[in-house]
Amino acid sequence: RGMVAAPVAPSRGAILNLFLQMPTLAERINQGGLVGYIIIILGVFGVGVALERITRLSRTGRAVKRQLEAGEASGDTPLGRVWTAYQSNKSNDVEALELKLDDAILKEMPALEKNLALLKLLSGVAPLLGLLGTVTGMILTFQAITLFGTGDPKLMAGGISQALITTVLGLVVAIPILLLHSVAATRSREIVQILEEQATGMIATHAEKK
Repeated sequence: RGMVAAPVAPSRGAILNLFLQMPTLAERINQGGLVGYIIIILGVFGVGVALERITRLSRTGRAVKRQLEAGEASGDTPLGRVWTAYQSNKSNDVEALELKLDDAILKEMPALEKNLALLKLLSGVAPLLGLLGTVTGMILTFQAITLFGTGDPKLMAGGISQALITTVLGLVVAIPILLLHSVAATRSREIVQILEEQATGMIATHAEKK
């Protein structure tokens, strides 16, 4: 048989052996301990809340814009309810009508801003939990050094892993939640701005008629 060319690793398989010993994603998450799992749960919950808010606000915004394009507001939408408040109080003077429309807009605010404060809270809590996991991991590392010295690095690996993994998890959770919060808040502000603009227009039209 003839000679066959084959690659030979200069490390004689040492690098491949290190690669095979690398922890999987599940193992890395497990290294984060209890704090890591809490961060992940908060992250999943926060992303779910954010997506629900963005979806609902986007649907509401499209409905409001369709009503603007049609030139009439009716139905169960924020603009429709503000328009109903205008129709119900057209006989009042300008000041009373303005108060009624302001009240109608204020009543829409809780539904439009629902859970936005919660999302901002979660985006701030996640890094703090990551910092908590970092401190806890370093405490475990120093305890291992106190008990066994620095002769065997593997004894300190658990604490160091927890310290680093929880920090990463905290940032990985906080960044997307913060971005999603920004998107949801923008959608909410757009709807509120439309309501305020339309209310101002209604008051101006009413004042001209008087």
